[in-house]
Amino acid sequence: MKKLEYLLEGIKTNSVVGQTNIEIGAIEFDSRKVKKGDLFVAVKGSAADGHQFISAAIGKGATAIVCQDSPAQIPSGVTCILVDDSANALGVLASEFYGKPSEKLKLVGVTGTNGKTTTVTLLHQLFIKLGYKAGLLSTIRNLIHDKAVDATHTTPDPVQLNELLARMVAAGCDYCFMEVSSHAAHQQRIAGLHFSGAVFSNITQDHLDYHKTFAEYIKAKKLFFDGLDGSAFALVNSDDKNGSVMLQNTKAAKHTYALKSMAEFRGKVLESYLDGMLVAFDQTELWTRFIGGFNAYNLLAVYATALLLKQDREQVIQALSNLNPVDGRFNYIRSKSGKLAIVDYAHTPDALENVLNTIRDIRESDNQIITVVGAGGNRDKTKRPLMAEVTAKLSDKVILTSDNPRNENPEDIIQEMRQGVLPPYNKKLLAITNRKEAIRTACMMATPGDIILVAGKGHETYQEIQGVKHHFDDKEIINEIFGEE
Repeated sequence: MKKLEYLLEGIKTNSVVGQTNIEIGAIEFDSRKVKKGDLFVAVKGSAADGHQFISAAIGKGATAIVCQDSPAQIPSGVTCILVDDSANALGVLASEFYGKPSEKLKLVGVTGTNGKTTTVTLLHQLFIKLGYKAGLLSTIRNLIHDKAVDATHTTPDPVQLNELLARMVAAGCDYCFMEVSSHAAHQQRIAGLHFSGAVFSNITQDHLDYHKTFAEYIKAKKLFFDGLDGSAFALVNSDDKNGSVMLQNTKAAKHTYALKSMAEFRGKVLESYLDGMLVAFDQTELWTRFIGGFNAYNLLAVYATALLLKQDREQVIQALSNLNPVDGRFNYIRSKSGKLAIVDYAHTPDALENVLNTIRDIRESDNQIITVVGAGGNRDKTKRPLMAEVTAKLSDKVILTSDNPRNENPEDIIQEMRQGVLPPYNKKLLAITNRKEAIRTACMMATPGDIILVAGKGHETYQEIQGVKHHFDDKEIINEIFGEE
């Protein structure tokens, strides 16, 4: 329970009608979850406008309402607070309600099209190896130190977020590493949080179903950096031309990392093998269990972040060598006959290009690359032909299949992907809608030494079809098929 007047100290109000010396049991923005004595915040979302549910919230017992538009009628005994931006107010109120947990640990956010999950997961691994208690908020899982908590969004809503951070503080966590999606920044799910640092990995085409244009997508990412204060650091990949854009208006201390260009933190891939690579960070060599230039960027970002958080460089280098690959990111399975299958979450044109170029670098010249790939339904349609184009260009054979079709017809998605394939590459293509059969066909087509890339789902253990999630794990399927050899 918190006093309403205390919660309102952090937000700018335009008007307050009613009592503020009242106890608030919880903060809700979903009217269905409201209980007696709660504060309901009416947020204008992308799918629904919370102002339409003010009466329902009051009917369920809300004693206070925060909104942007004045309701036609507020019953006696209900306090109404008018603000300019209720989405922003929700984040600040949630932070106040849970005791400003982001100020009681060092919170570092990572944003970018690719690499967010790997970077935050490796930061979490690293800081535990360095002897700290740390929290993790990611697409794959949320962790309060080593205790798992279900993850439903890349970035949880402001109430969930602050509740999780408060639990991390209570558990004694010193740090929290979290993904910050463009949706979260645009929807102000991170409002009210204090970040000690922000990391930008890269930006390529994705989420245009939501942001509509690439410029708006970049702008959403940049909002995160614009909101940092002078006590924070901003670390960007200077090999990406939009890295400098992220730094333009930030008050944070500016830092850069790169593999190709001049930067404060420099890295280089020296040797690549199927079981790892030798890299040099700031001229110090280390062996890692990771493969590919994209992972070199992720590891370099982790290294730079750790140093900006005042960790001992030698301890960081030593710990980096012992980090483990992230679930669903370039995980490989070898059959008894010598076929190799790689499962990766790559679901954008750029991510597919990175993974396929890495495979091309490590394969023997006479070995084929057979790629199984689909595209998600009810998501950015413009990337579908681009995904097929880059896959056909860099693979020897391609099987287009279903990913998570959601509420779309999977055959329609495959047809949209096909449109991106240039005529010379059409002979490489097969289309098999059933994903299990597509994987089985790829395994049957492969000969010893060939590499099968199964892309798009990675860590996911389900396939969503017409709103229903069915159990489906690419790695399980591959192990089953390889076990039949």
